[in-house]
Amino acid sequence: MNGPFSLPRRAPRKVTQPKVTLAHGGGGTAMRDLIEDVFLETFSGAGHAAPEDQARFDLTALAAQGDRLAFTTDAFVVDPLFFPGGDIGRLAVCGTINDLAVGGARPVALSCAVIIEEGLPLETLRAVAASMARTAAEAGVAIVTGDTKVVARGACDKLFLTTTGIGVVRNGLDVGIGKGRPGDVVLVNGLLGDHGAAILNARGDLALETPIESDCAPLHDLVATLIAAAPGIRMMRDATRGGVAAVLNELAEASGVGVRIRETDVPLRPEVNGFCEILGLDPFYLANEGKLVAVVPPEEAEAALAAVRAHPLGREAAIIGRLAAERPGRVVMETRFGGERIVDMLVGDQLPRIC
Repeated sequence: MNGPFSLPRRAPRKVTQPKVTLAHGGGGTAMRDLIEDVFLETFSGAGHAAPEDQARFDLTALAAQGDRLAFTTDAFVVDPLFFPGGDIGRLAVCGTINDLAVGGARPVALSCAVIIEEGLPLETLRAVAASMARTAAEAGVAIVTGDTKVVARGACDKLFLTTTGIGVVRNGLDVGIGKGRPGDVVLVNGLLGDHGAAILNARGDLALETPIESDCAPLHDLVATLIAAAPGIRMMRDATRGGVAAVLNELAEASGVGVRIRETDVPLRPEVNGFCEILGLDPFYLANEGKLVAVVPPEEAEAALAAVRAHPLGREAAIIGRLAAERPGRVVMETRFGGERIVDMLVGDQLPRIC
């Protein structure tokens, strides 16, 4: 996939081999057929522009949407590739869109680089590409360019994706991890830890009677709703690796404030809380792929909460704490038993390869 995802004028030839071979990454006709059949058809439909090595944008149209360009990139190596509530393709699109959205940007376009292990079934690759296309269409964002590489068996584990996104930041919006002030309110848009739990269960490490689905979802529309309700919003961050605990620690350090949260106010699914207790995991460090942490001024907190709860991706939203001048750089949890504990950053990783 070198260049934009747009079809050449001739009809693409179907790939008939059941598995990806090294020839599909060699730059010849096998590679061209793979790209046209699996990616161009899926991402661009019936487009007819000639393939180029880049996507091009009208700067006037971008400037009409905002005053700054946002740019982000991320790699996805989740294992397994498919899990309850999502797959690596949906995860890649949502993850990149969400990184743009929480910076106040309207997502515009994505790129996708694919690293494929020799021997991957073609149907697996087709399913991932189709999932990416559906998720991008759901979010109203185009996948416009990319790259394909095939590596020998054992050089990667099945399939790795790297997605890059650009967006346009809304005029007058200034959010950031260092913007928090004492008295500000911390809210989340719903139940935490579902993605980490879903991946752990999909690996066969748990035997839950009620499987937990990942919360994987594009958050840009929820973010727009939140900004409209709380125009003075200070900060947003999607709570992926490291969970809510990582976001709050970064906030405390960057803003030079203390963060106080109440354990009883943090929304958790009983199943997630239960398996964390059994396995000795802390749910505040579990990854999420459809949850954000937002900090808003106290006078806008109730309006922000009501607006988020009215959105389909925020029905379980909750205010979980406040920022304080005391104990700057620290995150302190008021436990359900009436005590306090420090919530630090993780040194390592509770669950590797969750995104």
